[in-house]
Amino acid sequence: MTFAKTVSMAQYWRSQPTLFTGTVLVAAIFSSFFIDRFLGSTIAVLLILQLAVVLIALQCNANFAYFSAVYEAASYNFLFTTPRYSLQMFNLEDILNLIVFLIVALTTSKLAEHYRRQQDELKQANLRNSILLSVSHDLRTPLATIIGTLTTLKEYMPKLSESQKDELIDSAATESHRLHQYIENLLQATKLQHGALKFSLNEDSITHVLHQAIARFPTTQPRIVVESQPNLPTVMVSSSLIEQAIFNVLDNALRYSPQDKKVTVNAYRHEKMLRLDIQDQGCGIADADREAVFDLFYRQHPSTDGGAGLGLAVAKGIITAHGGQISAEPVAKGSLIRITLPINKGEK
Repeated sequence: MTFAKTVSMAQYWRSQPTLFTGTVLVAAIFSSFFIDRFLGSTIAVLLILQLAVVLIALQCNANFAYFSAVYEAASYNFLFTTPRYSLQMFNLEDILNLIVFLIVALTTSKLAEHYRRQQDELKQANLRNSILLSVSHDLRTPLATIIGTLTTLKEYMPKLSESQKDELIDSAATESHRLHQYIENLLQATKLQHGALKFSLNEDSITHVLHQAIARFPTTQPRIVVESQPNLPTVMVSSSLIEQAIFNVLDNALRYSPQDKKVTVNAYRHEKMLRLDIQDQGCGIADADREAVFDLFYRQHPSTDGGAGLGLAVAKGIITAHGGQISAEPVAKGSLIRITLPINKGEK
């Protein structure tokens, strides 16, 4: 399992604290039962139960850890002390073991919570530093171009031909759109990182949202070819956010695909999901980078690609928030980004 997949799995479990807690508790109780039956080691049972509390404390909030400590203490009393299958206790050693277990479990939970809080603060600090570095670098280029273009236009207006004026205005407009796109992605990335992305769902056609995203590329629309199955079912989405996600993937595909090559978009149904396959004819994505391309501020070619490393990360956050998936699929030529969204439950 790659590091990126491990991180994704950890994020999934952290987003499902109740499921994670239940899974760990069941695994700990069953493991302890077999250890007690075949080894008869009370210490090993207590260590297994203690390990479960630590895992829950590291992955979930303190309330889950405290509940787990009390639940496992009661389970230890009920299953592993004399008299069995009773909450009564007469053996002094068992009573002492249970008291020590509770003290250690609660203390460990508190320490784990403190550790997790420090890790979150460190991540936020790293995020702020990354944003500041990105802003200082990626805002400077379009701003400098816009300022230079408008200054030239102002100073040399009488001497410029109409075609030169149009070229300068188009250049400024292009950089303005680039700047707007960067700021929009930066805002969405910040909201996603802080869990502050709020949206409401509405029923919409994925092809309608797709064409809305394509319409934002007035000069490069002819390069985008759409193939769609007829009568596709609708999806429950925030149309503006999904449009932003699709736009980011298309923008990435157009940037890395040669100017004389097409970018194809295939919309189709796969079981109970809708898929959008967006494929370009560029240099492709290395196998080792298929997960990393969706990381915040990641760039395949930092010195030459000119991107901010935000587009695909924001797209992933938006798609995931809608219960979907986004992935880089292996293809013979170029790169293929697959977006998968759940079909509206009202559709057959």
